[in-house]
Amino acid sequence: MDATTAPHHIPPEMPQYGETYHVFELMQNMLEQLLIRQPKDPIPFLISHLQQDSDNVPKIVILGPPASGKTTIAMWLCKHLSSNLVMVEDLIARKFSSLAEVARKHYQKMKKLSSTLLIKLIQERLKEEDCIRRGWILDGIPETREQALMIQTLGITPRHVIVLSAPDTVLIERNLGKRIDPQTREIYHTTFDWPSESEIRNRLMVPGGISELETARKLLEYHRNIIRILPAYPKILKVINADQPCVDVFYQALTYVQTNHRSNAPFTPRVLLCGPVGCGKSLQAALLAQKYGLVNVHCGQLLKEAVADESKFGELIQPYFQKEMAVPDSIIMKVLSQRLSQQDSIQKGWVLHGFPKDLDQAHMLNSLGFQPNRVFFLNVPFDSVIERLTLRRIDPVTGERYHLMYKPPPTMEIKARLLQNPKDTEEQVKLKMDLFYRNSLELEEFYKHAIILNADQDPYTVFEYIESGIINPLPKKVP
Repeated sequence: MDATTAPHHIPPEMPQYGETYHVFELMQNMLEQLLIRQPKDPIPFLISHLQQDSDNVPKIVILGPPASGKTTIAMWLCKHLSSNLVMVEDLIARKFSSLAEVARKHYQKMKKLSSTLLIKLIQERLKEEDCIRRGWILDGIPETREQALMIQTLGITPRHVIVLSAPDTVLIERNLGKRIDPQTREIYHTTFDWPSESEIRNRLMVPGGISELETARKLLEYHRNIIRILPAYPKILKVINADQPCVDVFYQALTYVQTNHRSNAPFTPRVLLCGPVGCGKSLQAALLAQKYGLVNVHCGQLLKEAVADESKFGELIQPYFQKEMAVPDSIIMKVLSQRLSQQDSIQKGWVLHGFPKDLDQAHMLNSLGFQPNRVFFLNVPFDSVIERLTLRRIDPVTGERYHLMYKPPPTMEIKARLLQNPKDTEEQVKLKMDLFYRNSLELEEFYKHAIILNADQDPYTVFEYIESGIINPLPKKVP
Protein backbone atom coordinates (compact mmCIF):
# COMPACT_ATOMS: atom_id res chain seq x y z
CA MET A 1 0.00 0.00 0.00
CA ASP A 2 2.12 2.81 -1.33
CA ALA A 3 0.32 6.13 -1.57
CA THR A 4 2.85 7.30 -4.15
CA THR A 5 1.99 4.72 -6.82
CA ALA A 6 -1.78 4.83 -7.08
CA PRO A 7 -4.72 6.92 -5.88
CA HIS A 8 -5.40 4.72 -2.86
CA HIS A 9 -7.41 6.16 0.01
CA ILE A 10 -5.35 4.53 2.74
CA PRO A 11 -6.35 5.26 6.35
CA PRO A 12 -3.51 7.44 7.68
CA GLU A 13 -3.18 5.31 10.81
CA MET A 14 -1.95 2.35 8.76
CA PRO A 15 1.29 3.77 7.27
CA GLN A 16 1.90 5.70 10.49
CA TYR A 17 1.71 2.49 12.53
CA GLY A 18 3.97 0.76 10.00
CA GLU A 19 6.66 3.41 10.26
CA THR A 20 6.42 3.88 14.03
CA TYR A 21 6.90 0.18 14.71
CA HIS A 22 9.19 -0.45 11.69
CA VAL A 23 6.90 -3.17 10.35
CA PHE A 24 8.36 -3.12 6.84
CA GLU A 25 11.92 -3.55 8.12
CA LEU A 26 10.76 -6.31 10.48
CA MET A 27 9.18 -8.27 7.64
CA GLN A 28 12.19 -7.63 5.40
CA ASN A 29 14.61 -8.93 8.07
CA MET A 30 12.53 -12.05 8.65
CA LEU A 31 12.39 -12.78 4.92
CA GLU A 32 16.16 -12.32 4.62
CA GLN A 33 16.81 -14.71 7.51
CA LEU A 34 14.45 -17.31 6.05
CA LEU A 35 16.20 -17.24 2.69
CA ILE A 36 19.69 -17.31 4.24
CA ARG A 37 19.08 -19.97 6.91
CA GLN A 38 16.50 -22.00 4.96
CA PRO A 39 15.09 -23.79 8.06
CA LYS A 40 13.07 -26.97 7.55
CA ASP A 41 10.27 -25.58 9.70
CA PRO A 42 9.97 -21.79 9.10
CA ILE A 43 7.36 -20.97 11.76
CA PRO A 44 9.38 -22.00 14.88
CA PHE A 45 12.45 -20.40 13.29
CA LEU A 46 10.63 -17.07 12.85
CA ILE A 47 9.27 -17.20 16.41
CA SER A 48 12.79 -17.80 17.72
CA HIS A 49 14.14 -14.99 15.54
CA LEU A 50 11.56 -12.52 16.87
CA GLN A 51 12.23 -13.55 20.47
CA GLN A 52 15.94 -12.87 20.02
CA ASP A 53 15.09 -9.26 19.05
CA SER A 54 18.55 -8.86 17.54
CA ASP A 55 17.78 -7.06 14.26
CA ASN A 56 18.95 -3.69 15.60
CA VAL A 57 22.02 -4.63 17.63
CA PRO A 58 25.38 -3.27 16.41
CA LYS A 59 26.78 -5.12 13.40
CA ILE A 60 29.85 -3.13 12.46
CA VAL A 61 32.94 -3.63 10.35
CA ILE A 62 35.95 -1.35 10.91
CA LEU A 63 38.67 -1.37 8.27
CA GLY A 64 41.81 0.65 7.87
CA PRO A 65 45.55 0.49 7.18
CA PRO A 66 48.12 -0.33 9.88
CA ALA A 67 48.41 2.40 12.55
CA SER A 68 45.16 4.09 11.47
CA GLY A 69 43.74 3.49 14.96
CA LYS A 70 41.02 1.03 13.95
CA THR A 71 41.57 -1.24 16.98
CA THR A 72 41.37 1.70 19.38
CA ILE A 73 38.18 2.98 17.73
CA ALA A 74 36.72 -0.54 17.71
CA MET A 75 37.46 -0.99 21.44
CA TRP A 76 35.93 2.40 22.32
CA LEU A 77 32.82 1.63 20.28
CA CYS A 78 32.51 -1.73 22.02
CA LYS A 79 32.61 -0.11 25.44
CA HIS A 80 30.16 2.61 24.44
CA LEU A 81 27.69 0.27 22.71
CA SER A 82 28.20 -2.67 25.12
CA SER A 83 28.96 -4.87 22.14
CA ASN A 84 31.51 -7.60 21.34
CA LEU A 85 34.87 -7.00 19.71
CA VAL A 86 35.88 -9.70 17.23
CA MET A 87 39.59 -9.77 16.31
CA VAL A 88 41.70 -12.39 14.54
CA GLU A 89 43.97 -12.79 17.59
CA ASP A 90 40.99 -13.43 19.89
CA LEU A 91 39.46 -15.94 17.49
CA ILE A 92 42.68 -17.97 17.38
CA ALA A 93 43.20 -17.82 21.16
CA ARG A 94 39.69 -19.00 22.10
CA LYS A 95 39.51 -21.88 24.56
CA PHE A 96 37.06 -24.78 24.38
CA SER A 97 36.89 -24.51 20.59
CA SER A 98 38.22 -27.36 18.49
CA LEU A 99 38.15 -25.05 15.48
CA ALA A 100 40.31 -22.48 17.28
CA GLU A 101 42.75 -25.26 18.20
CA VAL A 102 43.08 -26.21 14.54
CA ALA A 103 43.55 -22.52 13.70
CA ARG A 104 46.35 -22.14 16.28
CA LYS A 105 48.25 -25.10 14.82
CA HIS A 106 47.75 -23.75 11.30
CA TYR A 107 48.91 -20.28 12.36
CA GLN A 108 52.02 -21.57 14.15
CA LYS A 109 52.99 -23.45 11.03
CA MET A 110 52.02 -20.96 8.28
CA LYS A 111 52.15 -17.66 10.25
CA LYS A 112 48.74 -16.75 8.82
CA LEU A 113 45.20 -18.13 8.56
CA SER A 114 43.50 -19.31 5.41
CA SER A 115 40.39 -17.33 4.48
CA THR A 116 38.20 -20.42 4.83
CA LEU A 117 39.40 -21.12 8.36
CA LEU A 118 39.07 -17.47 9.39
CA ILE A 119 35.49 -17.21 8.14
CA LYS A 120 34.55 -20.45 9.93
CA LEU A 121 35.96 -18.99 13.17
CA ILE A 122 33.93 -15.81 12.64
CA GLN A 123 30.77 -17.79 11.91
CA GLU A 124 31.25 -19.85 15.07
CA ARG A 125 31.81 -16.74 17.20
CA LEU A 126 28.87 -14.75 15.84
CA LYS A 127 26.46 -17.63 16.53
CA GLU A 128 27.15 -17.39 20.26
CA GLU A 129 24.53 -15.89 22.55
CA ASP A 130 26.41 -12.70 23.50
CA CYS A 131 26.95 -11.75 19.85
CA ILE A 132 23.31 -12.44 19.02
CA ARG A 133 22.08 -10.34 21.96
CA ARG A 134 24.61 -7.50 21.97
CA GLY A 135 25.93 -7.47 18.43
CA TRP A 136 29.49 -7.43 17.18
CA ILE A 137 32.29 -5.30 15.76
CA LEU A 138 34.75 -6.92 13.33
CA ASP A 139 38.18 -5.30 13.67
CA GLY A 140 40.09 -5.38 10.37
CA ILE A 141 37.92 -8.17 8.92
CA PRO A 142 37.46 -8.84 6.01
CA GLU A 143 41.03 -8.46 4.82
CA THR A 144 40.36 -9.38 1.18
CA ARG A 145 37.48 -9.33 -1.29
CA GLU A 146 37.37 -13.11 -1.14
CA GLN A 147 36.69 -12.93 2.60
CA ALA A 148 34.06 -10.21 2.11
CA LEU A 149 32.14 -12.37 -0.37
CA MET A 150 32.44 -15.47 1.83
CA ILE A 151 31.03 -13.51 4.78
CA GLN A 152 28.12 -12.27 2.66
CA THR A 153 27.40 -15.79 1.38
CA LEU A 154 26.98 -16.97 4.99
CA GLY A 155 24.42 -14.25 5.60
CA ILE A 156 26.68 -12.20 7.89
CA THR A 157 25.64 -8.68 6.92
CA PRO A 158 27.03 -5.63 8.72
CA ARG A 159 24.75 -2.62 9.12
CA HIS A 160 27.64 -0.12 9.14
CA VAL A 161 31.12 -0.27 7.59
CA ILE A 162 33.74 2.29 8.62
CA VAL A 163 37.00 2.77 6.72
CA LEU A 164 39.73 4.86 8.33
CA SER A 165 42.06 6.71 6.00
CA ALA A 166 45.34 8.63 6.45
CA PRO A 167 48.49 9.41 4.40
CA ASP A 168 51.07 6.62 4.37
CA THR A 169 53.79 8.91 5.74
CA VAL A 170 51.65 9.65 8.80
CA LEU A 171 50.89 5.97 9.31
CA ILE A 172 54.54 4.93 9.13
CA GLU A 173 55.49 7.58 11.70
CA ARG A 174 52.64 6.45 13.97
CA ASN A 175 53.56 2.80 13.76
CA LEU A 176 57.15 3.34 14.84
CA GLY A 177 55.96 4.77 18.19
CA LYS A 178 53.22 2.22 18.83
CA ARG A 179 53.21 0.35 22.16
CA ILE A 180 50.70 -2.20 23.49
CA ASP A 181 49.49 -3.05 26.98
CA PRO A 182 49.54 -6.89 27.13
CA GLN A 183 46.91 -6.94 29.90
CA THR A 184 44.23 -4.63 28.48
CA ARG A 185 45.26 -4.71 24.79
CA GLU A 186 45.03 -0.88 24.80
CA ILE A 187 47.26 0.80 22.20
CA TYR A 188 49.54 3.68 23.25
CA HIS A 189 52.04 5.88 21.44
CA THR A 190 55.37 7.29 22.60
CA THR A 191 54.52 10.73 21.19
CA PHE A 192 50.75 11.11 20.91
CA ASP A 193 49.28 9.00 23.70
CA TRP A 194 51.74 8.08 26.48
CA PRO A 195 50.11 6.76 29.70
CA SER A 196 50.54 8.82 32.84
CA GLU A 197 50.52 5.81 35.20
CA SER A 198 54.01 4.33 35.70
CA GLU A 199 52.53 0.87 36.26
CA ILE A 200 51.09 0.86 32.73
CA ARG A 201 54.26 2.37 31.22
CA ASN A 202 56.41 -0.35 32.74
CA ARG A 203 54.46 -3.21 31.19
CA LEU A 204 54.09 -1.75 27.69
CA MET A 205 55.56 -3.84 24.90
CA VAL A 206 56.79 -3.10 21.38
CA PRO A 207 54.54 -5.06 19.01
CA GLY A 208 56.15 -7.01 16.21
CA GLY A 209 56.15 -5.93 12.58
CA ILE A 210 56.25 -2.15 13.10
CA SER A 211 59.54 -1.31 11.39
CA GLU A 212 59.37 1.20 8.54
CA LEU A 213 60.03 -1.47 5.91
CA GLU A 214 57.48 -3.89 7.37
CA THR A 215 54.86 -1.13 7.69
CA ALA A 216 55.40 -0.06 4.07
CA ARG A 217 54.94 -3.65 2.94
CA LYS A 218 51.68 -3.99 4.91
CA LEU A 219 50.41 -0.67 3.54
CA LEU A 220 51.05 -1.80 -0.02
CA GLU A 221 49.11 -5.01 0.61
CA TYR A 222 46.28 -3.10 2.31
CA HIS A 223 45.86 -0.65 -0.58
CA ARG A 224 45.83 -3.53 -3.05
CA ASN A 225 43.00 -5.24 -1.16
CA ILE A 226 40.85 -2.36 0.07
CA ILE A 227 39.90 -1.08 -3.40
CA ARG A 228 38.40 -4.50 -4.10
CA ILE A 229 36.62 -4.79 -0.73
CA LEU A 230 34.79 -1.45 -0.79
CA PRO A 231 32.42 -2.26 -3.70
CA ALA A 232 30.97 -5.06 -1.54
CA TYR A 233 29.47 -2.42 0.81
CA PRO A 234 28.12 0.34 -1.45
CA LYS A 235 25.31 1.79 0.70
CA ILE A 236 26.56 1.29 4.26
CA LEU A 237 30.12 2.61 3.93
CA LYS A 238 31.63 5.69 5.56
CA VAL A 239 35.24 6.83 5.12
CA ILE A 240 36.65 8.82 8.05
CA ASN A 241 39.88 10.79 7.99
CA ALA A 242 42.07 9.23 10.68
CA ASP A 243 44.69 12.00 10.51
CA GLN A 244 43.06 13.91 13.37
CA PRO A 245 42.73 13.45 17.14
CA CYS A 246 41.49 9.98 18.03
CA VAL A 247 38.57 11.38 20.02
CA ASP A 248 37.31 13.25 16.94
CA VAL A 249 37.56 10.07 14.85
CA PHE A 250 35.65 8.16 17.54
CA TYR A 251 32.77 10.63 17.71
CA GLN A 252 32.42 10.64 13.93
CA ALA A 253 32.35 6.84 13.96
CA LEU A 254 29.88 6.75 16.87
CA THR A 255 27.55 9.23 15.18
CA TYR A 256 27.56 7.12 12.03
CA VAL A 257 26.90 3.75 13.68
CA GLN A 258 24.00 5.23 15.65
CA THR A 259 22.20 6.34 12.49
CA ASN A 260 19.57 4.18 10.85
CA HIS A 261 19.78 3.68 7.11
CA ARG A 262 16.79 4.62 4.99
CA SER A 263 14.75 1.52 4.37
CA ASN A 264 12.96 0.50 1.19
CA ALA A 265 9.61 0.94 2.91
CA PRO A 266 7.00 2.92 0.93
CA PHE A 267 7.04 6.49 2.21
CA THR A 268 4.96 9.55 1.36
CA PRO A 269 6.27 12.63 3.23
CA ARG A 270 3.74 14.59 5.25
CA VAL A 271 5.86 17.37 6.69
CA LEU A 272 4.89 19.95 9.31
CA LEU A 273 7.08 23.03 9.85
CA CYS A 274 6.56 24.90 13.12
CA GLY A 275 8.30 28.01 14.33
CA PRO A 276 7.84 31.67 15.22
CA VAL A 277 7.20 34.35 12.65
CA GLY A 278 10.39 35.08 10.67
CA CYS A 279 12.02 31.67 11.26
CA GLY A 280 12.02 30.82 7.54
CA LYS A 281 9.17 28.29 7.34
CA SER A 282 7.92 29.59 3.99
CA LEU A 283 11.35 29.39 2.35
CA GLN A 284 12.01 25.87 3.66
CA ALA A 285 8.57 24.73 2.52
CA ALA A 286 9.22 26.14 -0.96
CA LEU A 287 12.59 24.36 -1.15
CA LEU A 288 11.03 21.05 -0.08
CA ALA A 289 8.18 21.44 -2.56
CA GLN A 290 10.60 22.24 -5.36
CA LYS A 291 13.00 19.37 -4.72
CA TYR A 292 10.60 16.59 -3.73
CA GLY A 293 7.42 17.62 -5.53
CA LEU A 294 5.48 18.01 -2.27
CA VAL A 295 2.32 20.12 -2.19
CA ASN A 296 3.15 23.40 -0.42
CA VAL A 297 0.27 24.11 1.98
CA HIS A 298 0.51 27.57 3.57
CA CYS A 299 -2.51 27.95 5.85
CA GLY A 300 -2.70 31.75 5.63
CA GLN A 301 -2.30 31.69 1.86
CA LEU A 302 -5.06 29.09 1.56
CA LEU A 303 -7.49 31.40 3.38
CA LYS A 304 -6.57 34.33 1.13
CA GLU A 305 -7.03 32.19 -1.99
CA ALA A 306 -10.45 31.05 -0.77
CA VAL A 307 -11.53 34.69 -0.41
CA ALA A 308 -10.05 35.67 -3.79
CA ASP A 309 -11.81 32.73 -5.50
CA GLU A 310 -15.11 33.77 -3.89
CA SER A 311 -15.68 30.15 -2.87
CA LYS A 312 -18.25 29.11 -0.29
CA PHE A 313 -15.48 29.02 2.32
CA GLY A 314 -14.24 32.39 1.09
CA GLU A 315 -17.65 33.91 1.85
CA LEU A 316 -17.36 32.66 5.41
CA ILE A 317 -13.79 33.97 5.80
CA GLN A 318 -14.34 37.42 4.20
CA PRO A 319 -16.08 39.08 7.21
CA TYR A 320 -13.23 38.06 9.53
CA PHE A 321 -10.66 39.51 7.14
CA GLN A 322 -12.61 42.77 6.87
CA LYS A 323 -12.77 43.13 10.66
CA GLU A 324 -9.14 41.94 11.05
CA MET A 325 -10.29 39.16 13.34
CA ALA A 326 -8.93 35.64 13.69
CA VAL A 327 -10.68 33.10 11.48
CA PRO A 328 -12.35 30.37 13.62
CA ASP A 329 -10.54 27.03 13.77
CA SER A 330 -13.62 25.21 12.44
CA ILE A 331 -13.49 27.19 9.18
CA ILE A 332 -9.72 26.85 8.88
CA MET A 333 -10.00 23.08 9.28
CA LYS A 334 -12.61 22.84 6.51
CA VAL A 335 -10.32 24.72 4.11
CA LEU A 336 -7.27 22.67 5.14
CA SER A 337 -9.18 19.40 4.97
CA GLN A 338 -10.35 20.17 1.45
CA ARG A 339 -6.77 20.88 0.29
CA LEU A 340 -5.07 17.95 2.03
CA SER A 341 -7.73 15.55 0.71
CA GLN A 342 -7.04 16.38 -2.92
CA GLN A 343 -5.37 13.72 -5.00
CA ASP A 344 -2.01 15.51 -5.45
CA SER A 345 -1.64 15.81 -1.66
CA ILE A 346 -2.40 12.11 -1.18
CA GLN A 347 -0.06 10.93 -3.93
CA LYS A 348 2.85 13.37 -3.64
CA GLY A 349 2.72 14.23 0.04
CA TRP A 350 2.61 17.71 1.53
CA VAL A 351 4.49 20.27 3.59
CA LEU A 352 2.25 22.29 5.92
CA HIS A 353 3.16 25.52 7.69
CA GLY A 354 1.20 28.22 9.51
CA PHE A 355 -0.98 25.62 11.25
CA PRO A 356 -1.37 24.27 13.92
CA LYS A 357 -0.47 27.11 16.25
CA ASP A 358 -1.69 25.53 19.49
CA LEU A 359 -2.53 22.17 21.03
CA ASP A 360 -6.26 22.34 20.21
CA GLN A 361 -5.51 22.88 16.52
CA ALA A 362 -3.02 19.99 16.55
CA HIS A 363 -5.70 17.69 18.00
CA MET A 364 -8.18 18.85 15.36
CA LEU A 365 -5.68 18.15 12.58
CA ASN A 366 -5.05 14.65 13.90
CA SER A 367 -8.73 13.90 14.45
CA LEU A 368 -9.39 14.47 10.74
CA GLY A 369 -6.63 12.01 9.79
CA PHE A 370 -3.94 14.46 8.70
CA GLN A 371 -1.11 13.32 10.97
CA PRO A 372 2.32 14.52 9.79
CA ASN A 373 5.06 11.87 9.72
CA ARG A 374 7.84 14.45 10.00
CA VAL A 375 7.65 17.51 12.30
CA PHE A 376 10.33 20.20 12.54
CA PHE A 377 10.54 23.10 14.99
CA LEU A 378 12.65 25.94 13.57
CA ASN A 379 14.12 27.89 16.49
CA VAL A 380 15.48 31.42 16.02
CA PRO A 381 16.60 33.81 18.82
CA PHE A 382 14.34 36.78 19.48
CA ASP A 383 16.96 39.34 18.41
CA SER A 384 17.47 37.59 15.06
CA VAL A 385 13.74 37.59 14.32
CA ILE A 386 13.54 41.29 15.15
CA GLU A 387 16.45 41.94 12.80
CA ARG A 388 14.94 39.85 10.03
CA LEU A 389 11.45 41.38 10.14
CA THR A 390 11.57 44.95 11.42
CA LEU A 391 14.10 45.99 8.76
CA ARG A 392 11.96 44.75 5.85
CA ARG A 393 10.68 47.44 3.49
CA ILE A 394 8.70 47.66 0.24
CA ASP A 395 8.93 50.16 -2.62
CA PRO A 396 5.37 51.43 -3.26
CA VAL A 397 6.31 52.45 -6.81
CA THR A 398 7.88 49.22 -8.13
CA GLY A 399 6.66 46.71 -5.56
CA GLU A 400 10.29 45.63 -5.01
CA ARG A 401 11.08 44.26 -1.55
CA TYR A 402 14.19 45.36 0.36
CA HIS A 403 15.91 44.71 3.68
CA LEU A 404 17.84 47.59 5.20
CA MET A 405 20.68 45.25 6.25
CA TYR A 406 20.70 42.28 3.84
CA LYS A 407 19.34 43.91 0.68
CA PRO A 408 19.54 47.70 1.02
CA PRO A 409 18.00 49.97 -1.67
CA PRO A 410 20.49 51.03 -4.37
CA THR A 411 19.82 54.80 -4.12
CA MET A 412 18.84 57.36 -1.49
CA GLU A 413 15.80 58.30 -3.61
CA ILE A 414 14.40 54.75 -3.38
CA LYS A 415 15.28 54.53 0.32
CA ALA A 416 13.34 57.72 1.05
CA ARG A 417 10.09 56.31 -0.34
CA LEU A 418 10.25 52.84 1.20
CA LEU A 419 7.38 51.77 3.45
CA GLN A 420 7.17 49.29 6.31
CA ASN A 421 4.33 46.81 6.57
CA PRO A 422 2.45 47.52 9.82
CA LYS A 423 2.82 43.79 10.64
CA ASP A 424 6.62 44.22 10.69
CA THR A 425 6.77 46.71 13.53
CA GLU A 426 8.72 45.58 16.57
CA GLU A 427 5.56 45.65 18.72
CA GLN A 428 3.63 43.36 16.33
CA VAL A 429 6.55 40.97 15.95
CA LYS A 430 6.90 40.67 19.74
CA LEU A 431 3.20 39.90 20.10
CA LYS A 432 3.38 37.11 17.52
CA MET A 433 6.53 35.61 19.05
CA ASP A 434 5.04 35.67 22.55
CA LEU A 435 1.93 33.92 21.24
CA PHE A 436 3.99 31.20 19.52
CA TYR A 437 6.24 30.46 22.49
CA ARG A 438 3.25 30.32 24.87
CA ASN A 439 2.00 27.32 22.89
CA SER A 440 5.23 25.82 21.54
CA LEU A 441 6.04 23.65 24.58
CA GLU A 442 2.67 21.88 24.40
CA LEU A 443 3.11 21.36 20.65
CA GLU A 444 6.59 19.88 21.17
CA GLU A 445 5.18 17.47 23.75
CA PHE A 446 2.33 16.53 21.43
CA TYR A 447 4.67 15.80 18.51
CA LYS A 448 7.02 13.54 20.46
CA HIS A 449 9.21 12.65 17.47
CA ALA A 450 9.64 16.27 16.38
CA ILE A 451 13.11 17.40 15.32
CA ILE A 452 14.23 20.73 16.77
CA LEU A 453 16.59 22.75 14.58
CA ASN A 454 18.60 25.93 14.94
CA ALA A 455 17.23 28.01 12.07
CA ASP A 456 19.49 30.99 12.82
CA GLN A 457 21.98 30.01 10.11
CA ASP A 458 22.27 29.88 6.35
CA PRO A 459 18.85 28.74 4.98
CA TYR A 460 20.45 26.10 2.76
CA THR A 461 22.23 24.62 5.78
CA VAL A 462 18.88 24.48 7.57
CA PHE A 463 17.40 22.81 4.49
CA GLU A 464 20.09 20.11 4.57
CA TYR A 465 19.16 19.29 8.18
CA ILE A 466 15.46 19.15 7.31
CA GLU A 467 16.20 17.01 4.27
CA SER A 468 18.21 14.50 6.31
CA GLY A 469 15.38 14.35 8.85
CA ILE A 470 12.94 13.43 6.10
CA ILE A 471 15.16 10.89 4.35
CA ASN A 472 16.29 9.09 7.51
CA PRO A 473 13.82 6.90 9.43
CA LEU A 474 12.27 7.89 12.72
CA PRO A 475 14.16 6.90 15.90
CA LYS A 476 13.36 3.47 17.28
CA LYS A 477 10.40 3.43 19.63
CA VAL A 478 11.62 2.93 23.20
CA PRO A 479 9.19 0.84 25.29
